[in-house]
Amino acid sequence: METPFRNVTPNTPGGAASLLIALLFSGLILITQALFVVPAGQVGVVTTLGKVTGGSRLPGLNLKIPFIQAVAPFDVRTQVRPEKFASLTKDLQVIEATATVKYAVRPNEAGRVYSTIASNDREIYPRIIQPSLLKALKSVFSQYELVTIASKWSDISELVERAVADELDKFDYVEVRGLDLTGLVIAEEYRAAIEQKQIAEQQLLRAQTEVKIAEQEAQRYETLNRTLDDQVLFKLFLDKWDGSTKVVPALPGSKGGGTPVIVGGR
Repeated sequence: METPFRNVTPNTPGGAASLLIALLFSGLILITQALFVVPAGQVGVVTTLGKVTGGSRLPGLNLKIPFIQAVAPFDVRTQVRPEKFASLTKDLQVIEATATVKYAVRPNEAGRVYSTIASNDREIYPRIIQPSLLKALKSVFSQYELVTIASKWSDISELVERAVADELDKFDYVEVRGLDLTGLVIAEEYRAAIEQKQIAEQQLLRAQTEVKIAEQEAQRYETLNRTLDDQVLFKLFLDKWDGSTKVVPALPGSKGGGTPVIVGGR
């Protein structure tokens, strides 16, 4: 009895060609599954059956085990995120502003970030950066009164940047590369009071500077008077006298004959 199906074996030309094509196709699939490229500015986190294995893969061509290992990309370039916030000052005044933080994921920590906190780039800011940023902002602003914050805005910005960096260094996931505070919003009545205080401080500083200059001038004249004895005055007279201009032997009332004085000189 003949079977209705015909067996194709490798011994026949058609069977050998089909097997070769199948092998080539399988090999191509394996190669494409084993090779992957990490773009510049990123690192690749390799997982084996869902578990992070090995270090972060650097940009370029990399290898993995087909069908068993997967790759999660992480951007390690500097990210810039603005964060609008409101906070209480030491004197319980509400301020509003925008904190723009610049940060980057540490390349060698991408695997730890993936396995403990975030499985993709979108989760890094809300889960790592934002909580530390808001905590640092409230911690710094609660130490200063509103007038001090408004008049020393740049100094406060540096304090917040250091506080955020210190907070994130506890986990060592990311690196803070800068922070700017802009758009300070306060009540209008407090703004007027702050401006008046700044004007008063500038006037006080100007007055203190003028007093210091006057004290230096007085000290200079006092030193000059102590050094101007008769010999010094006579030397100054000789330096100025041209040998022919009329002179007065001494000023009226001078002790010990005094020093000659040039009159009618050029």
